[in-house]
Amino acid sequence: MDSRIPSSQSPLPQEAVTGELILSPRITELNSVRQQNSARATPRIEDYGLIGNLRTATLVDRRGSADWMCVPRFDSPAVFASLLGSEEHGMWTFGPVGLDDAIPEVNRQRYLDGTLVLESTWLTPAGTVQILDFMPIGDETAQLVRMARGISGCVPMRSLLRARPGYGRSVPRAVAEGLRARVDLGDGRVWLDAPVPVDAENGDLVAEFWLSEGETVAFSLSWQPGTDVPRVPDASQLLGDTQHFWRDWISQCTYAGPDRAAVERSLIMLKALQYEPTGAFVAAPTTSLPEELGGVRNWDYRFCWLRDSALFVDTLLDFGFIEEARAFIEWLQGVIDGLPESLQIMYGIGGERELTEVELDWLPGFAESTPVRIGNGAAGQLQVDVYGEVVNVLYKAQLHDPGLAPAVAELVTGLVTCLETLYEQPDMGIWEIRGPRRHFVHSKIMAWVAFDRAIQLVSAGHGEGPVERWRQIRDELHQEVCERGYDPERNTFTQSYGSTELDAALLHIVTSGFLPPSDPRITGTVEAIQRELSTQGGFLLRYLTEGTEPGVDGLPGDEGAFLICMGWMIVALSAIGRHEEAGIFKDQLLQIRNHLGLLAEEWDADAGRQLGNFPQGFSHVAVLLAVAATTSPAVTVHRQNVVIPS
Repeated sequence: MDSRIPSSQSPLPQEAVTGELILSPRITELNSVRQQNSARATPRIEDYGLIGNLRTATLVDRRGSADWMCVPRFDSPAVFASLLGSEEHGMWTFGPVGLDDAIPEVNRQRYLDGTLVLESTWLTPAGTVQILDFMPIGDETAQLVRMARGISGCVPMRSLLRARPGYGRSVPRAVAEGLRARVDLGDGRVWLDAPVPVDAENGDLVAEFWLSEGETVAFSLSWQPGTDVPRVPDASQLLGDTQHFWRDWISQCTYAGPDRAAVERSLIMLKALQYEPTGAFVAAPTTSLPEELGGVRNWDYRFCWLRDSALFVDTLLDFGFIEEARAFIEWLQGVIDGLPESLQIMYGIGGERELTEVELDWLPGFAESTPVRIGNGAAGQLQVDVYGEVVNVLYKAQLHDPGLAPAVAELVTGLVTCLETLYEQPDMGIWEIRGPRRHFVHSKIMAWVAFDRAIQLVSAGHGEGPVERWRQIRDELHQEVCERGYDPERNTFTQSYGSTELDAALLHIVTSGFLPPSDPRITGTVEAIQRELSTQGGFLLRYLTEGTEPGVDGLPGDEGAFLICMGWMIVALSAIGRHEEAGIFKDQLLQIRNHLGLLAEEWDADAGRQLGNFPQGFSHVAVLLAVAATTSPAVTVHRQNVVIPS
């Protein structure tokens, strides 16, 4: 680059030329910048985009700030935790410096088509800048690459990397040596490779420079265990490889109908939640994003729920993806290890069983929503429905890949044998309540599913099992649910035996094949759920809460509408012939996605904002179910599986 400033640009401060970039001398003003940036308003959950490498993920907001990143795994301690606190808890801001000496909000932000590469564009008085953020796939180390390109003008830029290990609890030692710097985290280091010299100040790594039209520069952050020194990354090669990976993966999608872009984005989000080394999925890559602003319903979702994973795999199979099912089944075999009686409802992504729940009292929480929790005490709960979701997807997987039948048969017969001793017990249910156990109707329905699929599997010649006994249990269970879980006066099934409450999970009566869609009890249940659990815009609460008093789940406080429930409702409406209404609700669901097509767990209809952990796999399943169910009359519902015509 010619270091002379074009005459059309305003005079710049005294420069120092290094390589091809002009360094700004304003690094000494960093303290005043910090004070101004610390006043930044808390963003909305939907202000973020996600990038990931199938091992961990980073959330980047609309100001170019990476506010959440755990290394090296999804469930590792965060080194950027400002998402749940302030900038002092760790972040990496990278972008053009505005007139107020802070990085302004982007003018446009999107994903490159068919990828998880995030493109952010700023239109500033000094010129236009574009940044590509991505995490390369395939390297055992976690890497975050931030590549800036000058579109026009000559723009002042800043990189401020503040790594704070242990979820922002401590200030580490930072060392800068020319174009390479590092931060010691205790169990490893993060290394920053930059195109300009980096300064280390009070644990921060800071660089400021000018970016001119036609220039492209890259900053790369790499995590390494111990004191290992990583090789200097080739950012351009990594960008090309990353784009190729995602586009090659999404090319397997067999869906070619309406809303294809929405389908692709939700499929990519599901894939991004898979931990590639084992095949396990996390429910979401974050912890403690609140289900109620200022409330206590803040949970860690960075673990592998068998239910969530089964529904992810079920949906991926419908859209042509088989490898994810194979990897998940292999992981499941490993965690069960021949002992199905030891099954937990969730595990760590490496198969860990101990997920002790702890509160991090030094973090003020997103929008002051406390406590911030890591770990999850629900790991030890009895949730009978899990057996149904897992057995159902195992049965479905071997239909897609007959080679899986031997492994599937062994797993199914083991799980259903265990279920024989559990299905009559009260449990915590799909929503893993923290109140007294109940005979949840949804749990009983999914137990019915498990026996039903096992009967079909063995009857087809795969494996052995006491089919007649299972058939008797299945039929008796069906009769019991219809007698004890149904309210004839209101013509609706209820949340639990003997209760009058409703639960959106009852929509599985339609999608599981428990009753045919033509049964009047199905229509009655759908209408009752709409009538009693709907919020503005048709979104559904999963059940009613009690405000400041503990509700059925044993917790105080309220929550938003659960978006997976909207997906189930759309499938149910389509199944009972209400296609126009299903299409309207599908459009509603797509409309509330953020600017990048992402969804958190819940929707606050009154405030018009997303709530809960983000992005949430369940919610993207809802999008995929909704699109498939409303695509054409040829789309049918069969035993919890949306079948997409080839």
